[in-house]
Amino acid sequence: MFGVLCIVLTVVAFVGNYSIILFKTGSMDPTIPQGSAAVVHEIPAAQVKVGDIVTVDRGPGLKPITHRAISVTPIGGGRVEIEMQGDANPNPDPEPYRVSTVKKVLWHVPGLARQVVWLSHPYVLAAITLGAALLVLWTFWPKPSTGRRPDDA
Repeated sequence: MFGVLCIVLTVVAFVGNYSIILFKTGSMDPTIPQGSAAVVHEIPAAQVKVGDIVTVDRGPGLKPITHRAISVTPIGGGRVEIEMQGDANPNPDPEPYRVSTVKKVLWHVPGLARQVVWLSHPYVLAAITLGAALLVLWTFWPKPSTGRRPDDA
């Protein structure tokens, strides 16, 4: 059942543009504390409303940023200019972001980032894969015959 659930969640995440982000800084404290993991959904930037917490790409070589939208201005062609500010930051981000898509934070779990990072370590993934393979092998391994036929009771 767990394997089927994992497959279904993977398909839903891929088809629905859902993903997980990790909060390494405290810029969204206290709303989303440092070390939280959040589920985000990619949406057109035109759907963003003031107050939404969104992740935007900042360009090549820069990591995405997740802050609260404090101003949303359509600029045409499906693009939007979004001014953002972290809840813990005293000032807005230096420049507004011009984007056509964003990832909106749907929900978060405080403190889960550490476990997600641990689970994504190559040795942990290898151990999980090996354990699952051994469990499948054990399940389908031929059972020893007792030497009795069912009608010999």
